[in-house]
Amino acid sequence: MTFKGQTVMITGAAGNLGRAVAAAFAAAGANLVLLDLDDEALATVTTAGAADVKRQRVDLADASAIASAVDAAIARFGRIDALCNLAGGFQMGDKVHAIPADTWNFMMELNAGSVLRMSQAVVPHMLKAGAGKIVNIGAFSALSGKAEMGAYVASKSAVIRLTESMAAELRGSNINVNCVLPSVIDTPQNRASMPKADPKRWVAPEALADVLLFLCSPAARAIHGAAIPVVGLS
Repeated sequence: MTFKGQTVMITGAAGNLGRAVAAAFAAAGANLVLLDLDDEALATVTTAGAADVKRQRVDLADASAIASAVDAAIARFGRIDALCNLAGGFQMGDKVHAIPADTWNFMMELNAGSVLRMSQAVVPHMLKAGAGKIVNIGAFSALSGKAEMGAYVASKSAVIRLTESMAAELRGSNINVNCVLPSVIDTPQNRASMPKADPKRWVAPEALADVLLFLCSPAARAIHGAAIPVVGLS
């Protein structure tokens, strides 16, 4: 699978999944636009094989900063062929009746708000170009409610609904919008927090990256609005 001549924008690029996805697209020869809040970590992301790489610190809560980053990417590469919205996060919480307003707002902004703002900045350029691919990160756990995870599953469920709505709006413009629903991803943090679990049953970041590459490729041209479970053996 090759992405030579294509530009791929990745949010959360310095995270565990972001690094795997960046490495996979780099190996496929893409131009990369890597966005993250941690610029020091961003500088260490491996991009061997990439045609060109632009790294930029961006606060995804700041719409104007996002717009500036997108404009800079367009100025450098001419277009954005694929957007991978990987930034987000998980945290356990209180029972729904006791969720503090700041926790609710934080989870919704972190997971759904970042997808919304990135899409608002990138989609107009894709419409102008006449094509594009967007892949969002939902969560398998968001397919149903979970005790003391109300804010998290609601935010990831919102990502799924945003994906479906965007797909319905954009499929006629040759823009594919889909999302993946991972279960537990095999990361150092998850291994530390669940020492008795078997990480071989989890999803390797590289395996999840393979699914994202497929969804951003011409082979997925007929797929719109899918929410694809990626659960390994769990």
